[in-house]
Amino acid sequence: MSTSGLPFDDFRELIRNLPGPNEDAVAQVKAREAQLTKPAGSLGRMEELVEWLARWSGLGKPQVTRPLVAVFAGNHGVTAQNITPYPASVTAQMVENFAAGGAAINQICIAYDLGLKVFDLALEYPTADITVDAAMDERSCAATMAFGMESIAGGTDLLCVGEMGIGNTTIAAAIACALYGGTAEDWAGPGTGSTGELMDRKLAAINKAIALHQDHLKDPLEVLRRLGGREIAAMAGAILAARMEKIPVIIDGFVASSAAAILHALDASAIDHCMFGHVSAEPGHRRMLEKLGKKPLLEMEMRLGEGTGAALAAGIVKAAALSHAGMATFEQAGVTSSN
Repeated sequence: MSTSGLPFDDFRELIRNLPGPNEDAVAQVKAREAQLTKPAGSLGRMEELVEWLARWSGLGKPQVTRPLVAVFAGNHGVTAQNITPYPASVTAQMVENFAAGGAAINQICIAYDLGLKVFDLALEYPTADITVDAAMDERSCAATMAFGMESIAGGTDLLCVGEMGIGNTTIAAAIACALYGGTAEDWAGPGTGSTGELMDRKLAAINKAIALHQDHLKDPLEVLRRLGGREIAAMAGAILAARMEKIPVIIDGFVASSAAAILHALDASAIDHCMFGHVSAEPGHRRMLEKLGKKPLLEMEMRLGEGTGAALAAGIVKAAALSHAGMATFEQAGVTSSN
């Protein structure tokens, strides 16, 4: 990674100095796990989740008591290419719907007792159209990443990262093309319902953007500022801040994963503290997870965004932590163990 003396350098330095895993905490979990009133390994991936929580929280008996779903909303100039059946104004309307408690994510948060914060990222000022210009300049992109880092202020012990933004599956597919190669046809799906001529224009917009910016796409942060969006930059910042604060992270679908993919391209270990909540029905998401080497927790054929898949996964993570912390040992319960 080159350095330029510009705002991105702070993030390059941060990524070089990320805290690592706490294997002592994992050892404590394993020692307790062996004494719990169940056959060894009988809770399957639930047991892995507890180890993951311990590894990245540093707690030998991890609990999830302050989970947070953070939804970042941004608008995109590329919607001017007529690539989606919904106008960009829907982004702000959905943010209002979140605030009123009327969206799917509100109901899932209620069901699993999750906190919810929604961040409006200058919706009245869309990023530039990536088919004709860079989405953001370096300073504004870095500032948006820094804003994302501040989003966890107030404290949480499990962060779920989601988004809202008309046109942002186009953006995620463009990022995937830049990072992993291929064409728009390899990565793009219908998003909010782009079919027929809408889909043709979506594919054309992605391929045009890649051609326009192709000489600048070897640096992942340049990929972010040229092809990304404010919600993607903010999610990348939130993921980094969570790592620094020893907060495990659950990533939502295709768009949220594109933010994680930027960090992974900078340093593959930068998203080791992240769990991927589900695999989206958006076709590029499965391929992206394969590139990231990540196994999603759920496969529910969802493609809504809003952090919904991550929030569903958080319910399972909460149950895993509580099962580990609250289950009696063989000795406590007076149950004969296998040894």
